[in-house]
Amino acid sequence: MKCSGNDLFRREFLRVGVLGGLGISLADMLRYEAQADQKFYASKEGTAKSVIFIFLPGGMAHQESFDPKPYAPVEYRGPMSSIETNVAGVRVNELWKQTATIADKIAICRSMTHGEAAHERGTHNMFTGYRPSPALQFPSIGSVVSHEFGPRNNLPPYVCVPNQPNEFAGTGYLSSSFAGFSLGADPAAGDFRVRDLSLPGGVDDARFTSRRQMLDVVNDHFRTKEKSDSLDAVDTFYQRAYDLISSEKAREAFDISKESDQSRDAYGRNTAGSRLLLCRRLVEAGVRYVTTTYGGWDMHDGIHAGMNSQVPSFDQAYAALIRDLEQRGLLDSTMVVIASEFGRTPKINGTAGRDHWPKVFSVVMAGGGIRKGVVYGSSDSTASEPNESPLDVTDWATTMYHCMGINADKELMAPGDRPIEIVDGGNVIKELLA
Repeated sequence: MKCSGNDLFRREFLRVGVLGGLGISLADMLRYEAQADQKFYASKEGTAKSVIFIFLPGGMAHQESFDPKPYAPVEYRGPMSSIETNVAGVRVNELWKQTATIADKIAICRSMTHGEAAHERGTHNMFTGYRPSPALQFPSIGSVVSHEFGPRNNLPPYVCVPNQPNEFAGTGYLSSSFAGFSLGADPAAGDFRVRDLSLPGGVDDARFTSRRQMLDVVNDHFRTKEKSDSLDAVDTFYQRAYDLISSEKAREAFDISKESDQSRDAYGRNTAGSRLLLCRRLVEAGVRYVTTTYGGWDMHDGIHAGMNSQVPSFDQAYAALIRDLEQRGLLDSTMVVIASEFGRTPKINGTAGRDHWPKVFSVVMAGGGIRKGVVYGSSDSTASEPNESPLDVTDWATTMYHCMGINADKELMAPGDRPIEIVDGGNVIKELLA
């Protein structure tokens, strides 16, 4: 099905309730072209009905996280020790104490590999499943999910917490209507409030409804004068914006203050805890794909201190998320992924850090049809390159799409009616499937 955008729908900012001046940028995130009805969404939901994609920007060291080398020489092993998990024979870095207790619920992939040592290019790989190309901008996985499935429960299909983290998390060659809805604020902030979900001062529900009715009158007038499919499309994205604003249940999905003190404490009252807790609220309410980021992991210097500053709060929040999803009966239908753009060099450098290393690194997957309590692949004795079962980006992305019910061989239309596969050449890694 052709999905290239119409120039009419590429306006930078649109307004709901033009007669009353109620401005809303949310409409940009909910725009769909005139042909976007239920027949448009050809994919069928798989085991992963929702995905939480946690990106750790900067390149997290695999040696100081999920692939420690306790028996390697100290210049490779690094300054930190490792601990046992609750899966026999599987160790993680000493700081990941809470994650060690839920290792039986996750899959650690220790053989991830690609050839991009620059931050931007490595990030592009992990957000799109493609190597960068000067000829074409590829869509992020979240935008493909939005394109294939559309909204559920009056909620945007793709949400970025707190904002779109980089240009590669965008729509690429797809219409901008498949972009992620950005919160515009960090849920860790004391005055956290999602933009666009509240009516402005002086506008109550009755006035909001009146403005909508006035807009409908204007639209009906133009519809009688203009026989254009584009007007129907405008109605579609306005309707979805109205649905989100007017649905109390949809609005509450973004309201982290509804959580109990016990829940807030379990995740941690900090950036990591607040972001992952909000991710859980969103997928529980019906958002299909949530992207969030945490920390800075580009540790060329002083990796011991750097990991001590980043890991503990994230470790707590991540373990709490996995436990929470399981207790709510959501883990089997929610895939949770931890990824970074690459790993770090095998040897500790002259400033007690590690440099960029894409030859081998680790990702972690859980839920949504992924096997539990396993380690997939391995690196060699110094964590320098894959030893068993190398996992490249195309196979990893294809496996994720498979769990979501999307055929990665499907062709989407890039500008110029050029068919492009969602993933070019990947295979489903059956050993990762439950």
